[in-house]
Amino acid sequence: MNKIDQRAIDLLHYVTELSNRLRKVASPDFEGVEDATNLESFCPDFVWILRDFYLTLEVDEQVITADEYLENSLRLKQGTNQSVQNFNLPRLCIKEFFPIRKCFIFDSPTHRKKLAKLESLPNEDLDPEFVEQVATFCSYIFNHSKTKALPGGIKVNGPRLKSLVLTYINAISRGDLPCMENSVLALAQIKNSAAVKKAIAHYDQQMGQKVQLPIETLQELLDLHRESEREAIELFMKNSFKDMDQKFQKELETLLEARKDDLYEQNMEASSYRCSALLQAIFGPLENDVMQGIYSKPGGHHLLIQKTELLKARYYWEPRKGMQAEKALQEYLHSRQSTSDAILQIDLALTKRQKEIEEAHMKAMAAKIEAQRLEVIQRYNLQMMEQRERLHQEQVRQMQMFRKYQVQQQQRALERRFQEEAKNLNKKIEAEHRSLQNEIQDLQRNAASQDDQDDKCILL
Repeated sequence: MNKIDQRAIDLLHYVTELSNRLRKVASPDFEGVEDATNLESFCPDFVWILRDFYLTLEVDEQVITADEYLENSLRLKQGTNQSVQNFNLPRLCIKEFFPIRKCFIFDSPTHRKKLAKLESLPNEDLDPEFVEQVATFCSYIFNHSKTKALPGGIKVNGPRLKSLVLTYINAISRGDLPCMENSVLALAQIKNSAAVKKAIAHYDQQMGQKVQLPIETLQELLDLHRESEREAIELFMKNSFKDMDQKFQKELETLLEARKDDLYEQNMEASSYRCSALLQAIFGPLENDVMQGIYSKPGGHHLLIQKTELLKARYYWEPRKGMQAEKALQEYLHSRQSTSDAILQIDLALTKRQKEIEEAHMKAMAAKIEAQRLEVIQRYNLQMMEQRERLHQEQVRQMQMFRKYQVQQQQRALERRFQEEAKNLNKKIEAEHRSLQNEIQDLQRNAASQDDQDDKCILL
């Protein structure tokens, strides 16, 4: 208010406490004001505003600026006594802690009678010089104010400021000296820890969306892990803060590696569970058949092996078994090996017994067949004898018939011959008869002629 005087500077006594309450680095080598020079790189600009300023900006009748007025007010006195030291210490601290300093003066905003209504007064009712001074001040603040920064040019945003304030308060509450370096490290701890958590959460989210357990192959799992791991590390790098020696990045990589190992174990467990359930569903009916003794018969072991191979093919065909597929199958088959061996022994025993029965049956059948063969041969021989007898009888009958036929033919020939001879004889007889008749007729004619002659002789 009004002007810069010793009272006003004394009101800034806290500045003198900075040398005792604040350190830049966590080193005991920096103490007191000497440490102040190390704070120039991160202390803010110092702006002193004088309200209701009524002095004339002149020194030795020379017009000066508000900034020059501030510097004149901060000039040190020569001397070493306690009074001079008390005078100089706050000024020295202000100069050392705040290398960039600015001063603004504000006249009274309006007439004294209007000050009671100052909050509601429009700009037209304010002192024009005051309005101009406010505009100049606002322009400087807007154009020259820098983002609060930490050593190394690290900008302080809201969350970082919160962390810094808590760090300072906790240090002061413990009776320690707030240390800029420790504050930065604490801020880095907070920010990088949060960045690690955020990266891990992103990794978990991505893997939760991409991974559907069980995963078939290790390479597929590693590919999904590497892709999500890369995104998580990129997100960490984007949100990390002064990760010295990549401590937190290494921690993140360790956590991601643990996540990968845990996912591997989860995948193996999911694969085992899936394969176990699948094996039970596929081979369960076969186990029931075995318990019911369906395969306890000759050749049953071979049938069991065939059925097992078919079910194995069906098992291999099923998708999403995971990396435990083959191991689970082999363990299951190994667990059923004793049953298979028992069925094999039963099969061998029953097969042997069946073979003995079949051999006995074959012998009986062979004997029966031999008897049947002999009977057939005997029957055949009998039939052949009968056939030969019938053939002989037929031949005899044929011969008899042939002989009869020959006799008939001979008889017919004789009859024909007889008939021809009789016919010829008849013809001959008829011829002789006719010849006799002719002779008789001739004799009769001759006799008649003779008679005639006799008669004639008689007559004569």
